[in-house]
Amino acid sequence: MPETLIEVDEVSMLYNISREKADNLKEYLIRALKGGLAIDEFWALRNVSLRMRRGESLGIIGLNGSGKSTLLKLIAGVLQPAKGKIQVRGSIAPLIELGAGFDYDLTARENIYLNGAILGHSRAKMNESFDEIISFSELEDFIDIPIKNFSSGMVARLGFAIATINRPDILIADEILSVGDMKFQKKCESRISEIVNHGASVIYVSHSVESVKKLCTKAAWLHKGELVRFGDANSVCDAYLESLE
Repeated sequence: MPETLIEVDEVSMLYNISREKADNLKEYLIRALKGGLAIDEFWALRNVSLRMRRGESLGIIGLNGSGKSTLLKLIAGVLQPAKGKIQVRGSIAPLIELGAGFDYDLTARENIYLNGAILGHSRAKMNESFDEIISFSELEDFIDIPIKNFSSGMVARLGFAIATINRPDILIADEILSVGDMKFQKKCESRISEIVNHGASVIYVSHSVESVKKLCTKAAWLHKGELVRFGDANSVCDAYLESLE
């Protein structure tokens, strides 16, 4: 039986949200020290549990505000849960926020090495993979242009190409296929399928139920921070669609 790569056990995530607006950080701190800030508690996730084995692909679905991106950030280690435990085995390539890890004043060439370093790749590795990254992202004519001049689709292409050069154990993608043209989306889908076929796991957030059905073996349906259903992708997606009608 394939090894378990991800274990999420009774995980909850709490955000403290101020009811009042402060004009600047100084004013906010003064009010906080004087006890003058009214705080609301917002549970983005409540008691979520799931397991993923090597070679499985998981789609996370739900309406806006259901906790999908929060769950991804917890699994990626960007956030720590308020309650519960998460255990991850293997290397992670996170594509959670478009352009995360990029310096928009630097060129595409410079950002390839910067983002590679953030992901833990050596300069030699990035030298070796440079041509593949540029070819996959289709940015041959824009290598030495600052990415602040790029469209969101071009930034997504570059980020995806860098994140997937090393065929990670776990690829985490948040709505990455919603950016860019249809041709590039199909390239991304093919690479995701290739990563899964090589024994890795993919966690994919999308509002497109059809793409989740196409790419994922399992699905998790979240609603207002709670796990409504977890299991076979087709059955979970069908139940989710029925709830929207």
